Amino acid sequence: MISDLIDSTVAKAVVFTPALGTVVLVVTSLALINWALKRRWQDNPDTQFRFQLIMLTLTFAGILAVILALPVNDDTRGQLLSLIGILLSAAIALSSTTFIGNIMAGIMLKVVKSARPGDFITVAELTGRITEMDLLHTEIQTEFRDLVTVPNLFIVTQPMQVVRASGTIISAEVSLGYDISHVEISKILRDATADAGLKEGFVHVRQLGDFSVTYRAAGLLEDVKSLISARSRLREAMLDALHSAGIEIVSPNFMNTRSLGDRGPVIPKPAKTKKGTDSQVEDVAFDKAEEAATVEEIRKAIELIDADLAKIAETPGDTALGSKDELNTRKLRLTEQLKSAEEQRKAADEST
Repeated sequence: MISDLIDSTVAKAVVFTPALGTVVLVVTSLALINWALKRRWQDNPDTQFRFQLIMLTLTFAGILAVILALPVNDDTRGQLLSLIGILLSAAIALSSTTFIGNIMAGIMLKVVKSARPGDFITVAELTGRITEMDLLHTEIQTEFRDLVTVPNLFIVTQPMQVVRASGTIISAEVSLGYDISHVEISKILRDATADAGLKEGFVHVRQLGDFSVTYRAAGLLEDVKSLISARSRLREAMLDALHSAGIEIVSPNFMNTRSLGDRGPVIPKPAKTKKGTDSQVEDVAFDKAEEAATVEEIRKAIELIDADLAKIAETPGDTALGSKDELNTRKLRLTEQLKSAEEQRKAADEST
């Protein structure tokens, strides 16, 4: 009796040994890979996306390996695999509001490459610069220096406006009375766009209201990093230009609600002191986004050098060899700069 029980136990152990061995192997392998990747990329926070994607894929593959090793017949194993397929299909079908939806959206953002860290973007009513693009979310730093975490699914389901690195057009509107010629206003506002440091300035008549005309002054800003300051400079230049020309920036309703008498036009007296040079607001507001942009630019430069090295490898000769040495030196210098920038960024994140 005891002998039969022992034989039965041994037989069951033999049957379940492959499955248990597979479970141990899968768990051990995932733990080792997780440890190795964390150790390799511990100083590079931007590889978090790649790390999460690799671990997710390997975990799913491990689950399939365990199912294949279970001591069940082919019909049962097929049913288990079919069940996983159904569950995966259902999860993908419901991904618009699930965890997997954000993962898919994150992969889409990485593949499309419509935006990268450091870019100015506007999604719905949120405007700022990208600091991080992760598997599940994108971090945006607003003009008030706040960090906003936005699910990737929200970004891909909303119109996203990305400011081009080569330049963008900024504008400001002002309402003036019908008693002033639009030709004169257009000239004054075009001069104001030039004073604000914008190129190819232009003026549009936006609206003919009951009491006033709405004008829009706009121009090309090439240094997009100073976007917020440039908008303020444009409005300042418009104020100065219109006041210098003796033009009131008030609606005709102004005269109907408050009697001015003989006080004259509503224009402030010219300032006797020169305007001070305020600190660049972008340096304070977008500190983390600027660090992310610097890291991204260095990486892009290294990728370009790698492409040049690949071309030189196909070109034999001493001249190509000299160019190769120069490129390798530049790559080494950029790699050191990248490491330093990433360390500074990590230290800044830990201090906040």
